[in-house]
Amino acid sequence: MNDYGTRTDPHAQARAARQTPLLLHSLSCFREVFEVVYAHRPISTVVEVGVESGQVSGIYTELGARAVYCVDPAPTESLRAAIAGNPALHLVEERSPDVLPHLPVADLYVLDGDHNYATVRAELDWVLANAPDAVAVLHDVLWPCSRRDQYYLPSRLRPEDRHPSSSEGPTAWHDELTRAGFVGLGAFTCAQEAGGERNGVLTAVEDALTDGWQLAVIPAIFGVGVVTRDEALLDALRPYRDSRLLYTLENNRIALYTRLLQLQFDAVAHAENADSMAETIAGQRRELDRLATEAADLRAEADELHRQNERLRAQLDERPASLANRVLRRQ
Repeated sequence: MNDYGTRTDPHAQARAARQTPLLLHSLSCFREVFEVVYAHRPISTVVEVGVESGQVSGIYTELGARAVYCVDPAPTESLRAAIAGNPALHLVEERSPDVLPHLPVADLYVLDGDHNYATVRAELDWVLANAPDAVAVLHDVLWPCSRRDQYYLPSRLRPEDRHPSSSEGPTAWHDELTRAGFVGLGAFTCAQEAGGERNGVLTAVEDALTDGWQLAVIPAIFGVGVVTRDEALLDALRPYRDSRLLYTLENNRIALYTRLLQLQFDAVAHAENADSMAETIAGQRRELDRLATEAADLRAEADELHRQNERLRAQLDERPASLANRVLRRQ
């Protein structure tokens, strides 16, 4: 139940806002969508490709799944602990899609691993061919991965399955990649160009659909796609699928977030410039101090030369008088 606050507690919504991440990205936000799926399909076995913290995995069991196979080739210790704490969760430390034939055929496949055409297409091709009654839920079917590949381990893909990639990232404010965009910071790279064939998650899903399989897109939090042949489920998802309100909110969200990324990038650049200027100013001050010391030494040397000059002048002034005295004495 949403908490909108009361007259005596008007800040409840603000507190809830403070407790959410700055960038919503988790499938846990779609619990009510999964509730719709469970209400229309008996879900006993789930295969989850791309495991977050184990929180989403637990949702599947809370809704009624008896076994969830959590596919993650490099789980963290916290993820291991979370999965170990729930006997219905089974950690599978293998890579998708290679591991799919070795797991029980599932009622629900949640595909949220590598977000590139080759991987998603291979995963979905296997699911649609081998689990004809299943439902597949895919994350990141919209910006930034809808029409642009993202690579976590591009070396695992065949050269023909990879596009030229960059460490720069996309932004909502122009079509080119930028260092101030949605970057991977070493975790992933992005295809240099968006669009075209065999590029992006949504493109992969569209190309995989066949034999009555249909796609419902929920345009929120990077986009969730539900692939099914169940017309009743598609109809039940109608309030979410292709919602103009959700689409507008998502566009505003990515615009605001990528503007924030730009501001952060600019702030870091300004700070680096300020540091560079400070170092330059400090260097110039050190040079001024050195020149001042050198000037003082030169002044002291000039004063000493002046004193020596005065002594010589005094000696010269005395010498003629001494010579005159000697001449007078001879006379």
